[in-house]
Amino acid sequence: MDRFEEMHTFIRVVKAGSLSAAAERLNIARSAVSRRLADLETRLGVQLLTRTTRRLNLTESGRQYYERCQTILADMEEAELAISSGDIALSGTVRIAAPLSFGLTHLSPLLNAFLQQHPEVKLELDLNDRTLNFMEEDVDLAIRIGHLPDSSLVARRLASAQLLLVASPAYLARYGEPQHPQDLERHTGLGYSYADSPYWHFVNDDGSDLAIRINDRMRANNGDVLLKAAIDGLGIVMTPSFIGNEAIRQGKLVPILTNYALPVRDIYAIYPQQRYLPQRIRVLIDFLVVGFEGIAM
Repeated sequence: MDRFEEMHTFIRVVKAGSLSAAAERLNIARSAVSRRLADLETRLGVQLLTRTTRRLNLTESGRQYYERCQTILADMEEAELAISSGDIALSGTVRIAAPLSFGLTHLSPLLNAFLQQHPEVKLELDLNDRTLNFMEEDVDLAIRIGHLPDSSLVARRLASAQLLLVASPAYLARYGEPQHPQDLERHTGLGYSYADSPYWHFVNDDGSDLAIRINDRMRANNGDVLLKAAIDGLGIVMTPSFIGNEAIRQGKLVPILTNYALPVRDIYAIYPQQRYLPQRIRVLIDFLVVGFEGIAM
């Protein structure tokens, strides 16, 4: 068995999380994946993965080998590109994960424009808001909004979005409009499931943080679902401007507590640190950085 093919299979197994999923992505039989993995472990004389009923997990040796394989295969691709570079068009697949609402409203038009410029590039787009583990998932690039705690990731800032606090005219007519953030404790909230904190944060005049925990009547992992609930008068929602602005413009929602500053959320393109970033990914990131310069969030 070719060593590079073994490495490629091993990486696919790690990212897919199971032999069956890896076999499907490699378009080969599960037994062939199992045999390649067993042959690799036998040749190396170490166990790379532990098997459980739910998924495969890397051993410490497996983690070290996985990182080395990533580097070796990237170096090989870099060498091939260096030989064949010039006027050769960009090609290959880029796998992207992005939040659903942002992906629909702002990201997809830019991706479509990128594909029109680079017809040999293929994109696989996964729209979800959950936390992403690059080691466990087959993703090259992710778009994420807000605080990025993992310093092992490289981040390129694309844009910023202002958080807004909004409610429907019907809700405010029925329950009254809050005049101070602490008034929110007596109101009904609509909460985002993947929020970093169960508190809504405001900035006091002296720059200090004011955290308010609100009574959530509904929680969801998508901002558009929460916005619709707010439009229907079910509660108050804190939403990014790129989700809430249109409903405000149409009069379906009203900004509240506008005298109090709310945080701004930066939007990033993130990817794992590696010595070589494939050209198609590097060019796409540069394209997004330029594209978002003219877009109002």
